[in-house]
Amino acid sequence: MIKVMYTIMCKNDVSKTLSLADIFANEKVEKAIKSEFAKGLRNLVISHKEEAEVFLKTEKEVFEVTVSKNDFADLLELAEEDARKHKRIKKECDGVELVDICTVE
Repeated sequence: MIKVMYTIMCKNDVSKTLSLADIFANEKVEKAIKSEFAKGLRNLVISHKEEAEVFLKTEKEVFEVTVSKNDFADLLELAEEDARKHKRIKKECDGVELVDICTVE
């Protein structure tokens, strides 16, 4: 048997990578940080030592379906069938994305 994990893909899903420099360059973010952590203080500069990436992604629920090893070539199609069968594909959603595949004894 094969266990297939998948998520539903929708048109309004977000997947962006932001740098700290981009985040801190935003005036609203800078003001929010200063007012939250240094309220009433003046002449403050926000800086960072290393460049890091921040990921902004739509949180997805992961669904599972178990299929026969003989169906390996049709995993995507079987995952889509499972999603339709359980009415997981809603308006503005158009398919599934395979997240993981593992063999189950």
